[in-house]
Amino acid sequence: MAEQYPQPISISLHKKSRVLEIEFDDGEKFELSCEYLRVFSPSADVKGHGPGQEVLQVGKENVNIDSIEPVGNYALKLIFDDGHSTGLYSWRYLYELGEEQNDNWMNYLDALKQAGHIRPND
Repeated sequence: MAEQYPQPISISLHKKSRVLEIEFDDGEKFELSCEYLRVFSPSADVKGHGPGQEVLQVGKENVNIDSIEPVGNYALKLIFDDGHSTGLYSWRYLYELGEEQNDNWMNYLDALKQAGHIRPND
């Protein structure tokens, strides 16, 4: 039998602050920036087609989400204002992004630094 993961009970996009707020049925609530969601897109454009093929996303500091499309009862398709619209954000993946947000973000900032990219306002 498939492992059960928490299901979202509330999803709100705050366009002005560029934050997607998701509350799950286990009581967890995450605020995920559009930049964070964009640079951790589950698409092949970002993840690559296998280990070690990830593509570092740069210059996404001001990206926003134009629209959100539900995919069945298991995922969201996020359409970003930079044209990116591939990759399905399953409930499980969104939950994991929320749980691992601090570590993921620090690793991302470290990767940008190693690549010589300087984020504005940093």
